[in-house]
Amino acid sequence: MNKLVAGGLAAIALSLLAGTANAESLRVALHGQAGIDAFTPTAERIEKNLGIDVEIVEYPAPDKDYMTKLLTELAAGNGPDLFSIPSAADVADMVAAGYLAPVGAELAAWPEYADFVDVAKQLAVSPDGETYVVPYILGIQQIYFRRDVLEKAGISTEQPEDWADLLARAKEIKEKTGSFGLLFPAGVSWGGGAFDEGFSHLIIGSSTPQLVTEDGKFDLTSQGVLDVFQFYKDLIDADLMPVDPLLGPEPWVIPKYEMFPSGELAATTCGSWCYIFDWGRESRNPIPDVTNVVGTWADPGQNGGEFVLANLGAPWAVNAKAANLELAKKALLEAGSVENQIETAARIGNIPASNAVQKDPRFQALTELVPIQAAANHGTYLKQATGMSVVSEGVARATEALLRKETDAAGAQQILVDHVRQTLGDEAVK
Repeated sequence: MNKLVAGGLAAIALSLLAGTANAESLRVALHGQAGIDAFTPTAERIEKNLGIDVEIVEYPAPDKDYMTKLLTELAAGNGPDLFSIPSAADVADMVAAGYLAPVGAELAAWPEYADFVDVAKQLAVSPDGETYVVPYILGIQQIYFRRDVLEKAGISTEQPEDWADLLARAKEIKEKTGSFGLLFPAGVSWGGGAFDEGFSHLIIGSSTPQLVTEDGKFDLTSQGVLDVFQFYKDLIDADLMPVDPLLGPEPWVIPKYEMFPSGELAATTCGSWCYIFDWGRESRNPIPDVTNVVGTWADPGQNGGEFVLANLGAPWAVNAKAANLELAKKALLEAGSVENQIETAARIGNIPASNAVQKDPRFQALTELVPIQAAANHGTYLKQATGMSVVSEGVARATEALLRKETDAAGAQQILVDHVRQTLGDEAVK
């Protein structure tokens, strides 16, 4: 009997060991050490809660290289099970290509989703009415300025009333301090940031506040688009923004991480992450007392008004061809959890999409982000459509030509229109 019991126990032990060895696994694509560090606690929770092995695969940075590798692998059918998408402009195109699994039913049945801010839910809905991503964090963007630099020079720090006032402020900064007055990301090297972190700030306050028409076409030949490119040209012609760094391979490094901290650049578009990742406690070149030294302006409208730009901050998605689709969807909800939102906010500075964080002491400790999260409930956003990534690339090309002084505003607009028409067809443009 003892031999039988011992044999039975040994068989059970071997069975358990075999089960562990053959545990389900999940491949997760990430890039950038900050993003990997932020997600690691969530990976551990996924392993514990779902009883699976999580393999974090580090993809290349920056975002453009990450997306190139991700899209290549998805097209080949060997992509990761779970991944983030750096730019919301890519989501609709990835849906159209069949790369993303629909998750609307799972989100609707997930109790935590009820607490997400409306703008996050709206941003997550694709043109076909289905939801394919979990919008766990938001990029809440404004214009960030060096309050200390302006006050020392006797320059107003009040909210600019309109584009003319913003341009006049940038000129006054250059005249009185010698610093560059204002930066809008631009050019091909900046990739999707030329659209998300630059062009978008202006278009939402123009006479063309939405680029997508009701029938899904792109309104790119309008006066509003022309006026945005003219604003870029005015900045560049007056030498108010640093051009040379924007033509390099990593155009954000010098202006954002060197010139702004040193005061050589006095104002730039940016998002909440700048208070932590770019110039705060996670920065390699922090600005002392950053939340007091650096102030924010809402994006002024062309003829008045104030706009707080909201976009999806690297939403999570499931590979439509994941080996275990249901398991990947469960992991997706863990990636969208309040815990991961707070961990990402603490590490990188994006804004949690759930209002539930306002009651969480861990988030309350992030004092620089608390009021911005509350403001997310009133954010303005650009509607998405299939082909938006092409528009984004066209904006990068158009602004590159402006940086190089190869064209005027009308020429830049034509570069954008031609790129979209050549890529998507004449019928894509209104």
